[in-house]
Amino acid sequence: MLNTATIGLINSPLEQFEVTNFIGLNAPILGFINISLTNLGFYSLLVLSLIIGLHVLSNNNLRLIPSRWSIAMESSYASLHSMVKEQIGSSNEAYLPFIYSLFFFIIISNLSGNVPYSFCVPTSMIVSLGLSFTILVGVTIIGFEKHGIHFFSFFVPSGTPLGLVPLLVLIELISYLARALSLGIRLFSNLVAGHTLLKILSGFLWGMLTSSILVAIITILPFTIFVALIGLEVAVSIIQAYVFVILTSSYLKDAIELH
Repeated sequence: MLNTATIGLINSPLEQFEVTNFIGLNAPILGFINISLTNLGFYSLLVLSLIIGLHVLSNNNLRLIPSRWSIAMESSYASLHSMVKEQIGSSNEAYLPFIYSLFFFIIISNLSGNVPYSFCVPTSMIVSLGLSFTILVGVTIIGFEKHGIHFFSFFVPSGTPLGLVPLLVLIELISYLARALSLGIRLFSNLVAGHTLLKILSGFLWGMLTSSILVAIITILPFTIFVALIGLEVAVSIIQAYVFVILTSSYLKDAIELH
């Protein structure tokens, strides 16, 4: 039989995504000021610290022979530079720092969220959609800065009959605005689905492993599958970071070249 704690785990797989107070301070001054740091804020600061620490650790200025960390970071930079150059073209140098920072923020957030009892920052919809809406606004500003009023030609495909222009402009505009939702929801939904599945399976497996020796032995096979799913979730964390930045680069290219 499954115990009460296990049932709680199974019945509440979405609790891990709730934004709650992590550290709080109630000060009986100035109208009882409440100062609190949520788990979202704490893990965002943790991700920032990990990114900075990773780059400090890979610093090769004082070494004659590069370390493994340095080689790994240089390889990551080279791969991102190649991808951005392929997507954006000659203007890639101006946007590479942003794409590089965005990639490391998402991938470190995703990977750290796979640690048990931690909080995965992109599973907060305000973060995922906030990033995607901010990117869309930035891309639109870049488009207007480079092309002015001619930017609106992006919503009218070349060779369109005059009678179809109003309909196609509406369709293209909706498609353009949907980018903000699709970019963030793709990241959010994939991570939430994977973490929810792992939470439910871990609850069932824990109940089976602690029930009896015979059941625990039988559980070895599904447990190996569970471990494989953890590996798959780690792969998804990496892939989603790459997909996010490659789509961002594609949107930047559209704004720059009006394709």
